[in-house]
Amino acid sequence: MNEPVIRIAWPGKPSAAGPDAGLTREWLVTNGLGGYASGTLAGVITRRYHGYLVAALPAPFGRMMMFNDLVERFQLSDGHVLQLGGEERADAPLKMHGIEYLSEFRLECGLPVWRYEVGGLVVEKRLVLPHGQNTVYVNYRMLSGGSPVRLMLRPSVHFRPHEDPVSAELDPSYVLMVAQDRYEVSLSNHPSLRFLLDGAKAELTVEKIRIQQILYRIEERRGYPARGDLWSPGYFHTELTGDSETTLTASTESWETMHALTPRAAISAEQERRERLLVQGFSKGEAGGETFSRNEMRAELVLAADQFLVAPAGRQDDAVRARAVGDEIRTVIAGYHWFTDWGRDTMISLEGLTLATGRYLEAGWILRTFAEYIRDGLIPNLFPEGQSQGLYHTADATLWFFHALDRYTEITRDRSVLRMAIPKLIDIVDHHMRGTRFGIGVDPEDGLLKEGAEGYALTWMDAKVDDWVVTPRRGKPVEINALWYNALQLLKDWLDQEHRPEQAARLEAAAEKARHSFNSRFWHEAGQYLYDVVDGPNGNDAACRPNQLLAISLKHPVLDESRWARVVEIAEAKLLTPVGLRSLSEDDPEYKKTYDGDLRSRDAAYHQGTVWAWLIGPFIDAWLKVHPDDVASARRFLQGFTLSDACVGSISEIFDAEPPFTPRGCIAQAWSVAEVLRCWVRLSSAAGHSASRDDLCVVQRGD
Repeated sequence: MNEPVIRIAWPGKPSAAGPDAGLTREWLVTNGLGGYASGTLAGVITRRYHGYLVAALPAPFGRMMMFNDLVERFQLSDGHVLQLGGEERADAPLKMHGIEYLSEFRLECGLPVWRYEVGGLVVEKRLVLPHGQNTVYVNYRMLSGGSPVRLMLRPSVHFRPHEDPVSAELDPSYVLMVAQDRYEVSLSNHPSLRFLLDGAKAELTVEKIRIQQILYRIEERRGYPARGDLWSPGYFHTELTGDSETTLTASTESWETMHALTPRAAISAEQERRERLLVQGFSKGEAGGETFSRNEMRAELVLAADQFLVAPAGRQDDAVRARAVGDEIRTVIAGYHWFTDWGRDTMISLEGLTLATGRYLEAGWILRTFAEYIRDGLIPNLFPEGQSQGLYHTADATLWFFHALDRYTEITRDRSVLRMAIPKLIDIVDHHMRGTRFGIGVDPEDGLLKEGAEGYALTWMDAKVDDWVVTPRRGKPVEINALWYNALQLLKDWLDQEHRPEQAARLEAAAEKARHSFNSRFWHEAGQYLYDVVDGPNGNDAACRPNQLLAISLKHPVLDESRWARVVEIAEAKLLTPVGLRSLSEDDPEYKKTYDGDLRSRDAAYHQGTVWAWLIGPFIDAWLKVHPDDVASARRFLQGFTLSDACVGSISEIFDAEPPFTPRGCIAQAWSVAEVLRCWVRLSSAAGHSASRDDLCVVQRGD
């Protein structure tokens, strides 16, 4: 089988690559529970989230940093010692240990592989997290080199919630327990971390040390505490020869689970699972029968999509309820490293992550899971880390639920989820008609949906610093009303199909009233586009934003067709970039061209010009409604997306608003991946042929 590979050739000498070689790109591996491993290509930890194992644990723990770092040393037959990786110390200049030996980094079927060469020695390291376990395998193989090499591995830890600052106090009471080949690091009131070393002449030398004042340079740049300590129990050592391999296993699972499969069998099982995902993702024939060996970009996106689909750890009640009806609980992690599952992001991402990848069963599970969370006509905005109860402060997530349900029903032809949801959808509309939490409700005068509560940002533009709501958008936002009209029309159609004409007629009347009011009130004649908000505290907001595209892009567009072309033209001229759409036109006085600095500076720019990758989806949908025969132009809008910058193999949350469009925010974002993949599949199908890598984007490159 021809596995997709992203290959990054390495320059070999730090001077050729600059002082930050290997620090500006990151890798990410996930475990299907919300847990992950992540780091820089150079092996230097620069974020609080970098580590070999962030375990997803039941409440109240949430995601915990359990295995922070691993220093690797090779002792050659002539006595020389080569070190790979190593922490950056606050009191010493950075030593890029091992970067001069790195000849290549690649992703094989989405899994990271490092290739090191020095003299005649060639060693490959690969890292795997088995699906559904809080376990990591770090595997080493000597490809050439002749004489045996002594491999020494020093792990270091600081058990803490993964979002806690690195300056959090390091507890001095870590305990190491050794029993034959089992090594266990424990700390009171925390789960234990268990180690196994599979290799020739494997041993542990106990040498407990505290590694002080490690510098996390990205945390420093972002204005967070950036110095902290780690604790190491000692170092493992083993012999590496040309006909053997060594694997270090670290896990919070039981010893029985760890011994159930050999490392080689576990790694092979995960590779097989990923190959099945590719077969499943290419089995539906949307793009003319293409195979993933011919379309690596799409294959890499299918693997990237898998990172966000999780069975959330700790929601035991929800899991029991789901299994009682034959389901499994599933949700979507909005982004790595710091997001949990968000309702809005889940519903926007559902088509790209599940339906475009052939994962229909999981799509149904996600929809039924969120249907159970509906309260007062709303689905949750998010689930806080380590908690089982959601927060409901959102005006649009519930309306996106209608959209996601429609896409599921249309693509799968399965109406069972819809029939289950219809009573809940009617309840949602009723709550919105009479008014529900956070000022969300229909204005009886014009039939438009209003929202707003002091101190809250209820739309997707939700940046907030302390008490400062950066883009409150209180009143009647344009995309909220586009989504509302679409939801009314969808439910009306579904009720007609279920032979409930009286209820359908009521919704049709409400939709028509909203449509008439929308077109008379939202058109900004002077700008030739749509107001972003009407009836706000300060009147109508004429900021030119991408939100208006939803008035065209959704299945039931609320905007009169005569105005579609002008809105799309304005969006292309003022908002479109190679990596998505700006959140605000560059001619607006509030426009910010870069997203950087401390939290306040970043949030001030978050929705004030910063580019969002996910918006390319609504833009392309709107473009194709105006230019249905110009698929080639629509395909060119995807050319700027690459999978070799920032997080290799994924797409960042946001980008600076101006060249070079530096990736920012989360290094891997669900709706960024989902919308690019969804558009890729749609445009490949519309073109009637397989889109090549050169047609749309670049997935690999050398430096």
